[in-house]
Amino acid sequence: MILADKVMTLRKKNGWSQEELAEKLNISRQSVSKWESGASLPDIDKIIALSSLFGVSTDYLLKEELETEQPSETEDVYEAAKERAVSLEEANGFMGLVKKLAGRIAFGAGLCVLSPIPMIVFSGLAEYGADAGVRGAAAISEDMAGGLGMVILLILVAIGVAILILGDMHTEKYRYLEKEKLALQYGVEGIVRKRKEDFAGRYRFCIVAGVTLCIIGVVPLMVAAAFSAGDLAYIYCTAVLLSMVAVAVFLFVWAGSIQGSFDKLLQEGDYTVEEKALHKKTSFFPAVYWCLVTALFLGVGLYTDNWRYTAFIWPVAALLFVAILYIVKEVAKARLEKGD
Repeated sequence: MILADKVMTLRKKNGWSQEELAEKLNISRQSVSKWESGASLPDIDKIIALSSLFGVSTDYLLKEELETEQPSETEDVYEAAKERAVSLEEANGFMGLVKKLAGRIAFGAGLCVLSPIPMIVFSGLAEYGADAGVRGAAAISEDMAGGLGMVILLILVAIGVAILILGDMHTEKYRYLEKEKLALQYGVEGIVRKRKEDFAGRYRFCIVAGVTLCIIGVVPLMVAAAFSAGDLAYIYCTAVLLSMVAVAVFLFVWAGSIQGSFDKLLQEGDYTVEEKALHKKTSFFPAVYWCLVTALFLGVGLYTDNWRYTAFIWPVAALLFVAILYIVKEVAKARLEKGD
């Protein structure tokens, strides 16, 4: 049996198409097609890669007289059925793209948090502005405040969501980094780890600053309550709280996106092989959770018309998110262990 027949037989035995085999070897589908038709032969590097990929010896691939598959003699290249090779060019392309998009995605997430502020402020001015002596407040009716505030809210949310969707579409071709077991080619791990170490200081700063902003964002409300401030003061304090949370979200998302690009390549943090299996089971949760929280915030706020207390939904939801996500992951892990 010639090499072309052996490659085709082994490929089909593993249930791969020519395109899938090409992806695992970082070559074009046409190259695989030429190998299997006998139009060309793979070079020595690809012979070694095929040996490791199919779990057979290089002798079996190269010697026509050997008809029986022999175990691979290479142990350090990669196990193709489980691992996907990542080149330096591929890794640099991914890290560069994430760094470019991180600011935009963080801005989109921040806009979604900021979106209720105009409605809260306009409603406060319409209801309490005239009594507080705010110039021009009497001209704002409650219907005008509610309608205009809702229009601005929807516009900001639409812009924020559009930015998030576009960012996700740009990184679609690298989605396999979150799902497959990876094998970084020679020298890639060292470069990625060096970049991660260089970014570590900024990552820690963003996380600490974001948490601090979330905590002190509640302080204006507490001060207003301590001094029995007027209703309009509570409205402004709520707007300040949401603004600080929005900045915190920006820091979390920006730093988390860049840090995540390193962790995905190194298969560390939330992207270990075990976590990738869990992610497939739990990836639905964050989007569903925060959509429900947003709906709850708007629903309670509009129903009670008491935004000063409704704003506390956000910090409470953030704390509950961590606890509920942990439970969801534990349940998913138990199901994976059972083989469900």
